[in-house]
Amino acid sequence: MKNFPPLPAIENAPDELLDGGHLWILELVDGEPLRFRLDESGLIRFGDETRVYDDSDAVPDRYQHAIRYIRENLDREVLRRAVTDVEDITFFGVATHHRTIEYDWERTPSFLGYDVWSSDVDEFRPPDAAEQIFEQLGLRPANAVEKERNTRDFDPDSYTIPHSAWYDGPTKGVVVRNKRGNRGKLSHPGFREKTNVEPADGSAAELAAKFATPRRIETVESRLSEHNRPVTFESVYERVLEAILREEHARLDQRANDLDMAAFRSELAAVIREDLDG
Repeated sequence: MKNFPPLPAIENAPDELLDGGHLWILELVDGEPLRFRLDESGLIRFGDETRVYDDSDAVPDRYQHAIRYIRENLDREVLRRAVTDVEDITFFGVATHHRTIEYDWERTPSFLGYDVWSSDVDEFRPPDAAEQIFEQLGLRPANAVEKERNTRDFDPDSYTIPHSAWYDGPTKGVVVRNKRGNRGKLSHPGFREKTNVEPADGSAAELAAKFATPRRIETVESRLSEHNRPVTFESVYERVLEAILREEHARLDQRANDLDMAAFRSELAAVIREDLDG
């Protein structure tokens, strides 16, 4: 699987990035890198920024919401018809779980795609092609703030960081790309350092009751029904757990030494079963 391309600060990007031509400017989404490839067998192989996982169950829990999203939405047949060998293609993006910015989680896709690598031509696809590929395969590309901006009209020193598409506030920054594969990021100064995260306070039972709110459970049930999927204890439990780990993993990680996650999962199951039985 192809490695993630470097994304340097724009002042350290290759000179070719701003040396003529047109730019695509994408929202820099606050999450963690996630890449994947479809194997010939039909299984999807996943990797983060540094590691490729042989078993998707081994991917850290905070990524599981994004893995499910990709599995459920990727149109494998469209991909098979489009390329000679599906294993030549690596897809790159971000798993949108909580790090610094509190996005509107109910409308923010679990995965947003940035890049597509083709081994057949030994290059990353241009940003306009990558956007179309993700859309054709049933996945959301990272939102383009601007398309085809002439380099002579782009000055990093005076550029104003735009508003985010995923919450009421500024983006973490922007990714600046050209069609020759060069790229760099321009960060919002307020998000240069990760903010401190308060640990989740309470026992396993108290945290399960706090995070597995009736609204969260109802939202999961509604989404299952909308997609004609069975609303069972197992399906609701899995998705509620994924949602909690997506949004609260940073706070739970602060309790890693004194919170029994097995006990938390057990208490979570009890809360959900009581809600469904009620």
